[in-house]
Amino acid sequence: MSTEPPPGSGQPPDDDPFKKQPPPEGAGPGSGSPYDTPYGGSQPPPPSYGGGPYGGAGGGPYGGGGGTGGYPADPLAGMPPLADSGRRTLARIIDMILVGIVVVLLTLAFGVSEYQMDGDKISAGRSFAQSLIAAVLFVAYDTVLIARSGQTLGMKWLRMRVANLSDGSTPSTQTSLLRALVLWVPFAFCCACIWTAICGGWSFFDKPYKQGLHDKAAKTVVVSTGS
Repeated sequence: MSTEPPPGSGQPPDDDPFKKQPPPEGAGPGSGSPYDTPYGGSQPPPPSYGGGPYGGAGGGPYGGGGGTGGYPADPLAGMPPLADSGRRTLARIIDMILVGIVVVLLTLAFGVSEYQMDGDKISAGRSFAQSLIAAVLFVAYDTVLIARSGQTLGMKWLRMRVANLSDGSTPSTQTSLLRALVLWVPFAFCCACIWTAICGGWSFFDKPYKQGLHDKAAKTVVVSTGS
């Protein structure tokens, strides 16, 4: 009988290569895997933070079971290191350029851009249709690629990926969609520059998980996949 979850269940498959797995017998710190648990052996677990930054009786960042010895479970234990916020910003800029080119081409092809000519002066604005096209394309781009591999093109080129904070697995389609909606809908319809700076820039100041606002909504983190 297959162990694969039914489509649309929101659960990652058992064979997700990024999902944290119990270490094999004899494995431990220093075995060479980026998913080794750093708090084994005689090394003490991380200190308690009073239930984690998001509360919850279990001590995890969003509630749930805690660790052993009276310490809360560290959801980052066994994951690669968190991605640098500067590299995340650069990856986002790359994605914005790639999708932005498609948005411009489509809006010009369908004639939904607003151009006003007044003598020698030409001004360009954005129509609702243009904003709608931008929102659909940006959300679809993020949702499909993140749900498939945890990486947009910008993230892949700069060696990072999105992971569920709870277990390190690739986010489900529902999680990826929620993350994309929080990031791109305000960007497309009202306050592109301001919202991008606030939503993405939040990771520069957030501790301990370096989450943007869209990460907090979807309960995800961005981790490095290499140097």
